[in-house]
Amino acid sequence: MKGNSFIDSNICIYLFDSDKKKSDIAYSLFKNNPIISTQVIAESINVLIKKLKFTKQTAFDSANFIMNNTDIKLINTTTLKKAFEISLKYNFSFFDSMIIASALENNCTILYSEDMHHNQLIENKLTIINPFL
Repeated sequence: MKGNSFIDSNICIYLFDSDKKKSDIAYSLFKNNPIISTQVIAESINVLIKKLKFTKQTAFDSANFIMNNTDIKLINTTTLKKAFEISLKYNFSFFDSMIIASALENNCTILYSEDMHHNQLIENKLTIINPFL
C-alpha cells in the first residue's frame, strides 16, 4: 500500500494529541510512507502553534517527524487548477480541494481525513476515509 494513501493535515495533528486512541490511529497510518503535500505541513505547523500552543521549535520538530515519515509533494499550478475544478464540482472548500487535487495528482486511492465526507468517492478514483469512525 506504499504511496497509495494521502494524509490530510487534521490527521497529522492527531499524532501529537493527548487522545491516545486517536494518536495511535494516526501513527498507524504513517507506517506505509503515505503521501502529503507542502500544504499539509504548513497547515499542521499553523495549528500546532496557534491552537495547540506548541512553541515554534516543538512545532518544527513535529513537522520534521511528519516529513521524515511521508513522501512530500509540491503544490503547483496544475494542482491549483485541479483544485478549482474540484471545489466547483463537489462544493468543497478551496483548501480541501487542494488536498484532494494533490491526492489525485499523485494517484492515491485513499485520502485519510476527519473533515470530509466519509466514504465519498472523488472522480471515481479517490475514496475519503475518516479513520476515527
